[in-house]
Amino acid sequence: MTTPSGRRHVAATLTAVATVALSGACAAGDPGTTRAEPLITDPVVVTYDGGVSVLDGRTLEPRAEVPLPGFLRVNPAGDDSHVLVSTSEGFRVLDASRGELTDVVFPGPEPGHVVRHAGRTVLFADGSGTVTSFDPADLGEGKSATETYRTAEPHHGVAVAVEDGGLLVTLGDEEERRGIAVLDAQRKELTRNEDCPGVHGEATAQGGAVVVGCEDGVLVYAGGEITKVDSPTEYGRIGNQAGSDVSPIVLGDYKQDPDAELERPERISLIDTRDTSLELVDLGTSYTFRSLGRGPRGEALVLGTDGRLHVIDPESAEVTKTIPVLEPWEEPLEWQQPRPALFVRGDDAYVTDPATKRVHRLNLATGEKEATTTLPHVPNELSGVAG
Repeated sequence: MTTPSGRRHVAATLTAVATVALSGACAAGDPGTTRAEPLITDPVVVTYDGGVSVLDGRTLEPRAEVPLPGFLRVNPAGDDSHVLVSTSEGFRVLDASRGELTDVVFPGPEPGHVVRHAGRTVLFADGSGTVTSFDPADLGEGKSATETYRTAEPHHGVAVAVEDGGLLVTLGDEEERRGIAVLDAQRKELTRNEDCPGVHGEATAQGGAVVVGCEDGVLVYAGGEITKVDSPTEYGRIGNQAGSDVSPIVLGDYKQDPDAELERPERISLIDTRDTSLELVDLGTSYTFRSLGRGPRGEALVLGTDGRLHVIDPESAEVTKTIPVLEPWEEPLEWQQPRPALFVRGDDAYVTDPATKRVHRLNLATGEKEATTTLPHVPNELSGVAG
């Protein structure tokens, strides 16, 4: 159910538009940095302990190295040149096509989710609850006009730009996360739903629907309304999702043991945003939060610990093909530790293999492995430009 906006307010909003702060000199000149001279084709970015590598998206040839300390996370910035690197400073902008960090930093403590939807890229800083949004087309100018908003309490959350300048934000604090609220362009609350314990993760679907995960199902925001979709089991956590602009069905993970130190799930969830239904598919192999992706025709993709890429037709909820990629592997206990990761862009599926320090590029149409490279470092996170 939803609650009318007149009953409560989410937070004080900082709606003034400002220009993002610049920080320091260009990091491309830092010791140890190597950069590409010609532009890098369809760049792919791989993190490792101590920095990021930028690869040619076709050949997988390493083209640039950017040293950076700490545990790093990477996400597409939303255009064909830039990637966001989450660091201790906030979200740093990497010009992946040139293989160098820019001066642009979107500051924020504990930088978390990056979401691209409705023509905006939206960042969530867990340590402050600050939401920063911008037009990714502006990144090529070296600066970007930003809009900021702050939730009532800091929490591990997420925010999504929705139609007509609106914003969907999670509700919670450091102790619990409980639901979502939807705000209009003036940041007045339109509706909310607090029936979503442990709210985590998001995905958008064809037609603009937004799916947010809960420990007992999902919330679907579509047509101006929030609908709760219950899991078929008492505890059924859906915390990681992958959506597609050409499919109304969202792919999600599915965990059902609340007491597990590390649950290795073997079923995935398919959430149909048209009728707000949920269906489970048994893969016969486990997978991790870095295993989910979507193909160019809306196919659901899951990289299993059996070393295969499982291709699922979301309409029939059937596995239509499995593509061998790696040797079987096991998920490590700590989530920051390297494990095989999947990044999909068009017909290309990129897969890391930390055990061999390799990265592979698969053609989803043919199932063929078209390129492989061996890196000097153990790869961890994997991403690239949006293309």
